[in-house]
Amino acid sequence: MFKKHACYLSICLLVAPLVATADVLPVDVVPVLATSPLQQALAQLPGVCPGLAPHIDAAALLRLQAFYQQQGDGPLWSVDGRRHALQSQLLMLADDGLDPTHYSLPAVDATANVLCSDIDSSRQYLQALQDLHYGRLQQSRFEPVWHSQPPTRDPNTEVLAFAATGLQDMPKAFDQARPSADLYRSLRNAYATVRQQPLPHWGPVAGGPLLRPGMDDPRVPELARRLYSGGYLAKAPSGNGRQYQGEVVKAVKAFQLSHSLQADGVIGAGTVAELNISPAMRREQLRINLERFRWLAQDLEPEGVVVNVAAAQLSVYQSGIPVWQTRLQVGRAERQTPLLKSRITRLTLNPTWTIPPTIMREDKLPAIRLNPEYLRQQNLQVLDAQGRPLAADQVDWTRPGNILLRQDAGPRNPLGRIVMRFPNPFSVYLHDTPSQPLFTKGPRAFSSGCVRVEQPLLLRDLLVSPAERTRTDELLATGVTHEFRLATPVPVLLGYWTVEVDRQGGLVYAPDIYGRDPVLIKAMGSVL
Repeated sequence: MFKKHACYLSICLLVAPLVATADVLPVDVVPVLATSPLQQALAQLPGVCPGLAPHIDAAALLRLQAFYQQQGDGPLWSVDGRRHALQSQLLMLADDGLDPTHYSLPAVDATANVLCSDIDSSRQYLQALQDLHYGRLQQSRFEPVWHSQPPTRDPNTEVLAFAATGLQDMPKAFDQARPSADLYRSLRNAYATVRQQPLPHWGPVAGGPLLRPGMDDPRVPELARRLYSGGYLAKAPSGNGRQYQGEVVKAVKAFQLSHSLQADGVIGAGTVAELNISPAMRREQLRINLERFRWLAQDLEPEGVVVNVAAAQLSVYQSGIPVWQTRLQVGRAERQTPLLKSRITRLTLNPTWTIPPTIMREDKLPAIRLNPEYLRQQNLQVLDAQGRPLAADQVDWTRPGNILLRQDAGPRNPLGRIVMRFPNPFSVYLHDTPSQPLFTKGPRAFSSGCVRVEQPLLLRDLLVSPAERTRTDELLATGVTHEFRLATPVPVLLGYWTVEVDRQGGLVYAPDIYGRDPVLIKAMGSVL
């Protein structure tokens, strides 16, 4: 095994300068000593397999060369039953939201070039395993995640390991490649069921003024029909009663709860928008979130904090299981919370708040210009670039220059009593907030990018040891600002997905607050 890996490493080193400059390697620079007919065919692919060569870029060629070297440089798909086993697994990719026709195996007939057919079968095999494990689309093109520590995994090494297993046990290889996280597996099971069922049909619910329980409204009959079609009412509505009450209100609350909305039974624009998402779109949401979970699986760790920005929800994982959840407030659409992977390294207790440049420019300076008392009312201190206090009347607020605004610790501080900090270039963190009533809303996109936590001290308890908890309680009681470094940094992942399966097996949707779903649906292709 060491020799095989060393050989593969040599190939990578030889080809690395070429990968960045060519989609298909020229025949005369293929970095493999072609000692077997199969390797010779790979080395001279445009001449030997002209129909196949345009579909194999430099990275795929490297992977094929390493794969065949790993297996002794002989044809692999003439073994009885192996091709049929592969075909069966490729068809099952439909349950993963992947289109099996993207991995079609070459036809087998007497006129086919045996080596080209074998290479093509291996190409589709390796690509299927790659897409199943890492995602068919490049996450960096659609929803990039910033990493405090760049990932160290070698995708080719993992894919080749899956592929070697598959030559002996094809179902096992595909199951190993498929993400093991429950987020993925449970959604896959749900999608596998939904995609084989006929799509339900429901008509749109008209917009209008707020509809509250007990009110009379002509939309109530169409609302009841929509809820019945979606499975939220047990029996079909009869008559055309206009009174919004009883079972219909209960059904609306259940719908709101399963769509991450404020479950108060009040029907406003947000609830109407979610009601009017089509059945086809709902099914597509399952499919594209399987792709998101393939991306997410690369960053999930057994221990740590995971944030779903779309649902404004935080989960704490222990031994791979979510043990605690709480509600959040995240960035509004024009100031989106970034996606990132980092580690919580310290807590700021009784924090001051130095206002970020964007908030100062777009929010605070206009307010100060309108109201000279704003600084005093908000308990804001003016500082120069070196942090020295300035008198407000010394500043030209039309052109204030390089100043800072800072709010002292206290009950009105927007950061509350505690901040969980982690390295990132966005000045984003998890923190307490005095804006507690907003946690009952849904969706909860209210912040300027940071993540407000509903129960931050309970989260603190899960991040620290008992001794650290006691010490931070003592420091909090002083009312003085302290920086407290964690003995053990805790992984934190901020991701974005718009549907998952809850612990009861039900689908829970989140509003697509940043409008990302349609882009992914288009990129993934048409409905299967």
